[in-house]
Amino acid sequence: MMRTVQREEEYRGRTRFTLVDSGGGRSWGACAEADGLFGEPRYGTYELFGWTPEGSGPRGWAGRSVWLVPDDEALGPWLLDDARTLEHDPGAGGLLVTGLDDHEGPPEGHRGRVRLHDGRRWLGACREFTWVLPAPHSADPLVLRGLAPGEGLRARLAQGTRSAWDLDHTVLEIRDDCGELLTDLSMRARIAAWQPSSRGTGLIDLELDGDLGTPVPAHARPVWEQWLAGPPHAPGGWARLDTRQRGVWLDLARDRACRRTHRDRPAGHTYELDGRHITDRPGLYLALGEAMNGPGGYFGGCLDALVDCLRGGFGCTTPATLLWRDADIARTHLSHTLGPAGQPRDVFAATLDVLAEADIRVALR
Repeated sequence: MMRTVQREEEYRGRTRFTLVDSGGGRSWGACAEADGLFGEPRYGTYELFGWTPEGSGPRGWAGRSVWLVPDDEALGPWLLDDARTLEHDPGAGGLLVTGLDDHEGPPEGHRGRVRLHDGRRWLGACREFTWVLPAPHSADPLVLRGLAPGEGLRARLAQGTRSAWDLDHTVLEIRDDCGELLTDLSMRARIAAWQPSSRGTGLIDLELDGDLGTPVPAHARPVWEQWLAGPPHAPGGWARLDTRQRGVWLDLARDRACRRTHRDRPAGHTYELDGRHITDRPGLYLALGEAMNGPGGYFGGCLDALVDCLRGGFGCTTPATLLWRDADIARTHLSHTLGPAGQPRDVFAATLDVLAEADIRVALR
C-alpha cells in the first residue's frame, strides 16, 4: 500500500500537459501522459498530367517542401510541405503528388501548366493537373491519462450535458521535464468520454474530440522527445537531422525563445558560428541561434525574423562581430536557391547583407 501511494504521489508530481480555457486562462486539469498527440496530418493529393522531369535529378521524391508555380504569374505559387510522389506512370506521363496543403485543394483560378521546384532546383512540369478528392479522414482522439481535474471540469462532468461537455476554445500547454513551457496547441475540444484512471485515486482518463487541429507529424516525434526531456545542453543536437526535422527543432526553439526574456549582451561582443552543418535553410538559423544564444538558442527563422532579432531583445546588441567558421559550406548550399516563384535567390549573400546592415561585422573563416 505504501508503494502504491508513493507511485501516485510521484505521478501527480509530474505535470507535462495542462488543458486551459483560452479565454479565462483557467485550468481544466493537468496530467503527465497524452495519447493521440502524434499522428498523420491530412494530406492533399494532386494528379499531374503530362509530367516531364527536368534536369538529371531524381524522378520522384519524399519529404520535401515543393512549390507549384503556374505559368500565369498573376495566380502565384503555392506550397506542398512534406511532399512525396505516390505513383509515376511513364507510359501515361502521369504523376501523383501528395503533401500538406494549406489551401485544401487548388487555389481558385489555377489551371494549365505548372512547374515544380523544391527551393534548390526545378523538378519538372506538367501540362495540367487535378486535385484528387481526399478519402474520409478520422483523426485519433486526444486522451489525457491520469488527469487531475480542476473544479470547473468536475462540475461539467457532473452535469453530463452536451453543452457542458463542449469546452470550446482550449489550449493544451506542454511542459518539458524541467517544468518549463515548451509549446502549446490550440483547439476546439469536446469531451467524448471519461473514466476513472488507473494512475491514481481521483484521477481520470479524459477523451477529447472535436476540432483538435493538425496532429504533430510522426516525423517530429524524435525531436519532440529530445526537447521534452529538457532544453539542449550541448550544441549541434540538430546536426544529424534531416531538413524536415531541423524545421521542427527550429519551431520549438522559436516557441521557447518567444516566451523568455533575453538579456542582451553589451555591444562589441564577439560571437562564434559553427558552420559545419549548414546545408539547408533551417540549419542556417539553427547555427545562428546557437552562436547568439547557446544550445537550443533562437535568432530568427527567416530573413525577416532575423531582422527583428537584430533590433534587440534576443540576446545581441550591435555593433558586434560574428566569426563564421567553415563558411564555404553555407556558401555552397545556399548561394544558388529558388524563391517561391522560382526566382534565383542567394540566401547566403542575403544573410550577410542583413547582418552588415545591422552593424554586425562578419569574419568568414
